[in-house]
Amino acid sequence: MSAVLEILSWICLLAGGFFCIVGGIGLIRMPDFYTRMHAASVTETLGAGLLLLGLMIQAGLTLVTAKLVMIGLLIFFTSPAATHALAKAALFRGLKPLQAPPENASSKR
Repeated sequence: MSAVLEILSWICLLAGGFFCIVGGIGLIRMPDFYTRMHAASVTETLGAGLLLLGLMIQAGLTLVTAKLVMIGLLIFFTSPAATHALAKAALFRGLKPLQAPPENASSKR
């Protein structure tokens, strides 16, 4: 593998690992269900996508790359649907999103 592909692969792998770690921290630190769900979806799409891309670059044009593409497509199509279903179910059960308190109208002058 050429040095350029090796560097590009490692950049994708490190960026994907970074987004996975940030998403994991977001799952712990976010205040309510909906923001935690957003952190999880970012981790799943961006973090896993970059990790899969880095692995595809390292694998070259092989059967392994085809399998990684199939995994990526599965994540790409199922993650938004699952996140939407979770949010809709939580809203249906009465879980309200955490909202900022309204600003005082007299202090806007």
